[in-house]
Amino acid sequence: MAIMRLWHGEVAIDKADEYERFMVDRAAPDYASVDGLLKLYFQRRNENTRAHFLLVTIWDSIESIKKFAGAEPELAKYYPEDDNFLLKKEKYTSMYEVFYEK
Repeated sequence: MAIMRLWHGEVAIDKADEYERFMVDRAAPDYASVDGLLKLYFQRRNENTRAHFLLVTIWDSIESIKKFAGAEPELAKYYPEDDNFLLKKEKYTSMYEVFYEK
C-alpha cells in the first residue's frame, strides 16, 4: 500500500521565488534519488507577506521513506539552506496510507 507524506513550510514572500528554485534544484533531486518514490508534488500558495509551501510525496512503502528521512520517517528532513528561508521548522510531517487511487 502506498504512503503519502506531507510537509509544510512558510517563507517570507520576498524569499519565496528563491526558495522555490532551491526546492526544484536541491530538494527534488534528493527525493528522486531514493528508490521507492512514486510521485513528488511541490506546491506554493502566496498569502500576504508569506508563501506557504506544501510538499506531497507518494512512496511505495514506509521502508522507502526511511531510506530518505531516516529511522523516524514522521520527522521532517531539512537541508542546511533551509535556515536561510523558513520562518519556522515544523518538527513533523503527516503520513497517510493511500487506500484508493484512480
